[in-house]
Amino acid sequence: MLNKLHDGLGLRTTPAIFFYSALIVLLFSVLTMTLPGPMLGIFGQAADFLMTYLGWFYILGATGFFVFLLYIAASRFGRVKLGPDDSKPAYSTPTWFGMMFAAGVGSLLMFWGIAEPINHFAVPPRPGVEPGTPEAAMDAIATTDLHLGLFMWAILAVPALCFGYFTYKRKLPPRVSSAFQPLLGDRIHGPVGKAIDILTLVGSVFGLSVSVGLGALQLNAGLAYQYGVPYTGPLQAVIIAVITAMGLASLLSGLDKGIKRLSNLNIIMAIAFMIFVLMAGTSMFVLQGTIESLGHFVARLPQMALFNHTFGDSSWLGQWTVFYWAWDICWAPFVGLFIAKISQGRTIRQFVVGVLGLPTLFTAIWVGVFGMSSFDIELNGGGGLVERVVDDGDIPGALFHFLENYPWLPVTAVLVLVLILIFFVTTIDSGALVMDSIANGHEGDSPKRQRIFWAIAIGLVCTSVLLVAGENGLSAMQNIIIVIGFPIFILAYLQVWMILRALKEDAGELPPMKTRQWKQVLPVEEYRRRATDDWDSVQEYRMRPEFDEETGPEFETRVPKTTQNRQQRSQGDDAGAAAGDGGSASAALGEADGR
Repeated sequence: MLNKLHDGLGLRTTPAIFFYSALIVLLFSVLTMTLPGPMLGIFGQAADFLMTYLGWFYILGATGFFVFLLYIAASRFGRVKLGPDDSKPAYSTPTWFGMMFAAGVGSLLMFWGIAEPINHFAVPPRPGVEPGTPEAAMDAIATTDLHLGLFMWAILAVPALCFGYFTYKRKLPPRVSSAFQPLLGDRIHGPVGKAIDILTLVGSVFGLSVSVGLGALQLNAGLAYQYGVPYTGPLQAVIIAVITAMGLASLLSGLDKGIKRLSNLNIIMAIAFMIFVLMAGTSMFVLQGTIESLGHFVARLPQMALFNHTFGDSSWLGQWTVFYWAWDICWAPFVGLFIAKISQGRTIRQFVVGVLGLPTLFTAIWVGVFGMSSFDIELNGGGGLVERVVDDGDIPGALFHFLENYPWLPVTAVLVLVLILIFFVTTIDSGALVMDSIANGHEGDSPKRQRIFWAIAIGLVCTSVLLVAGENGLSAMQNIIIVIGFPIFILAYLQVWMILRALKEDAGELPPMKTRQWKQVLPVEEYRRRATDDWDSVQEYRMRPEFDEETGPEFETRVPKTTQNRQQRSQGDDAGAAAGDGGSASAALGEADGR
């Protein structure tokens, strides 16, 4: 039935993964619109339970991912390339960073870059710290650096590393299930593998929906502040529609044309905006504070890494750290595959240093400049930020309340609105592109209608929540993402084990670092389609994980016996399938049907 529907719609994807993921997304949206009270209530109660009893699970996970990445980069595995051993980086370092920035941290910095530091300045998370003091200011910057910088990227980097290794080294389909090949073997193509991919696809839709929802809230707040338009759910729905439409236009232009150009424009505009704030404000105070805050962050990092707010208000942990980590892990499949795609040809060490180092450094500078500037306004200027952002709860409007303390407000407000819009457009276009690849199981061309669907799905989920939640839209999205992120966090724990196991299986002797070479795997459905069109076109592909044949005593001692046996069985099956009809397409397709 699913196959007939799939073919009737002119799709070219894996029917079970695509349709079940789409069904969950559509069902959630319909139920949220028709039964808003029960739906939001269920997610609110589940989120409260997780924040109360399992906040430590998220905290321990983020810290563990960071420690694991440091280990893997420093170990001999750090010299393994994400791709063939002779591959070269696909993008220059500045372009690589710009694309990472636009797809991941950029939109968060625009929304939270002022709102979070001023919140922690007014309500310090650490017990015993007085609000509004220099100590509270330094703690506020350090906490924001942790949330938007180092540990956020550690959470994103683990799935990205798995994608990079299993997709471009072992040449498996670009799916989260591929990372479990050392444990599941051929079963990554079966029900368990499909369930993993459905879960991560749905999680990605929700994670991106929260991001686009925040963008709509912030754009609406800016328009309301500058032009007096109403701050309402229907207008936010219109804004989401505009973001989605622009994302589709960029998406259909392709990675190198649309996303790359917007990413480069993004980073240039963001840096120019940051320089303007630095130069137009109290430059020396901001520079000194930014540098000092880096030292404070490093000094407090061990304590913050395991901070559980044991002697304070536990709700703070859920509203900030747990929400961030759950949101990040939902983003991780989408951002991970995107980062892995643009990181081909780099070593694991280069990957870890680049993914953790460059965005974290930029985040520290950004948060330092905007955070210290907002503290200067409160302590030495006209004030009012704490009252409006914290007391009145206008987090989406924080950036615009901040800008009223700087010259050329009519001009800067428009430029900031454009910058915010571009940030969220790049988020939705890169997200839809990656989710289409996960659903398809390959990165080749696919019908444009599939990518259009994923972009629309993101906007649909976001719109359904904002329309029914009203003024509580932000808290509703926080609750939903905490619940959705929990099972994906469990998968991320397992991914750490999987990548270590795979590296130990594939690594050779020193020096140089040689690794087992793998044959390209396609999902069974895609293999069948290509074989039907042209049998010769699939000769270099396989339907199951398989590495190139190796001989000699070095191979015998390096590869586990169970892996050798599995390789021999796989070769025997393929030979039998080919012999059934002289190596024809019908033999291979018969084998696929049997599976």
